Amino acid sequence: MLGFLNNLIGGKSKGVGIEIAPDRVSLAQLSKKGQQYKLIKYHSLEVPEEVFEDGQIVNTTALSEVIEELVKEAKVKPKQIATAVPMKDVIMRIIPMPAELNDQELKDAVLNHEAPLYLPYPREEVDIDYQKLGYFVDEDGIEKVQVLLVATRKEITDLYLESFQQAGLTVTVLETNSFALMRLLREQLKQFAAGEAVVLVDIEFDSTDIAIISEGIPQFTRTIPIGVYQMQTALAQAMNLPTSRNTELLQEITIPNNPEQGTSISTTSSQTWLNPGMDSLLRVLNELVDELKRSINFYLNQSGNMEVVQMLLAGQGAGIAQIDEFFTRRLNIPTIQVDPVSAISVSLKQELSPMERAGLGTVLGLGMRMS
Repeated sequence: MLGFLNNLIGGKSKGVGIEIAPDRVSLAQLSKKGQQYKLIKYHSLEVPEEVFEDGQIVNTTALSEVIEELVKEAKVKPKQIATAVPMKDVIMRIIPMPAELNDQELKDAVLNHEAPLYLPYPREEVDIDYQKLGYFVDEDGIEKVQVLLVATRKEITDLYLESFQQAGLTVTVLETNSFALMRLLREQLKQFAAGEAVVLVDIEFDSTDIAIISEGIPQFTRTIPIGVYQMQTALAQAMNLPTSRNTELLQEITIPNNPEQGTSISTTSSQTWLNPGMDSLLRVLNELVDELKRSINFYLNQSGNMEVVQMLLAGQGAGIAQIDEFFTRRLNIPTIQVDPVSAISVSLKQELSPMERAGLGTVLGLGMRMS
């Protein structure tokens, strides 16, 4: 079984990170000297529509052809590859275990006794990994250790592994996209104190992943089935345009400073024609905000004295102009757009749109894993 969690921060291996998404497959290769990273390779190709259905891989042969072409065009021959499964396919829990267990006893207890209690599937149908976190003393005065448990169905991981195998490649690291993003943002996450939580919101092609993080550990995760595709579709339908996987419409808009004014808000002269679709877009964004509120309130109700102090926006959707201000106003939580390129101070040779640049977080985090 491939490890989800081993060496979460990064390793000494020299390889590439490859992100598979419903709309694109992207590759990043980085080198590391001291604490500095250098982006050696970045390349991306579109994924044919028939590869994914409802967010799941349904055509590994077509996907393997894209992966093979991606590696060829990037002019790399990777011996080691890191990739990620979407957070929506992952079960993540933090469980307390007796502190006196040695490593072998802990492994047996977690994988064979505790894990099945948290899984909605039979144990034999699931790939599981775990990592020890910190020690603590419970309310009865007993010392325990927190363990982060991560699991996904074998049929999901097999689809990703099979796609690479058909392309003649072997995956050596399989993790979740949320871990890749957290690796990219680890310096920002270090700034938050104990008792403070940050909400990482990853707005991807067809879904949004939420991870509420405290002391560098994801305490709560959830996936909402709203992404840039749903936003793009709302815009197109409102304007009587054909729906498309291309996010060109979204790349040309700016979220109004006062959303309550809807389509009466004017943008730049080149964007005025988009206003008929603004109300439809705002309805989708408000639905996303409502789901975020529910998730944050649920977490706060369960976490005692924890305080949510900031929201970080990542993924393609984070590149929509003024979306950070929209979330700040609607949620009353300071919100910033993550720039993955600036987060690790690397140089990007090609020109990308703000949405394309914002969407580099996972693939760069995977590249860091292999640097």
